Amino acid sequence: MNKKNVLQAVKFALFSASAGIIQAVSFTVLNETLGLNYWVAYLPSLILSIVWNFTFNRKFTFKSAANVPIAMAKVFGFYLVFTPLSTWLGELATANGVNEYIVLAVTMLSNLILEFIFCKFVVYRNQEDTLNT
Repeated sequence: MNKKNVLQAVKFALFSASAGIIQAVSFTVLNETLGLNYWVAYLPSLILSIVWNFTFNRKFTFKSAANVPIAMAKVFGFYLVFTPLSTWLGELATANGVNEYIVLAVTMLSNLILEFIFCKFVVYRNQEDTLNT
């Protein structure tokens, strides 16, 4: 891995951490305050973090001028697979006694790794460093 890729991975992780905080806080509010099922609390918190993460990583990590609706559609495609799978597995785990916050942490870590790879090699492929700042 070259220096640029390492720097991108670090930036992506930091922005994802901020999105993770948004996801964790909103999940906690929905789960603890309203007492909602895992998946009912998980989905809105995931959507909030996706929008946050996409916005900052497009501009600051990948510095891409890629067509925003097309880039977002690609990310949406990623989440068409990731969301049902992670929701189903999370619900299955919590129904079998695994703590909701352990499930959330594992899901968020998986999301971080898989989404970086997807963004780097699919969403912004050949479109990095095209944003005039």
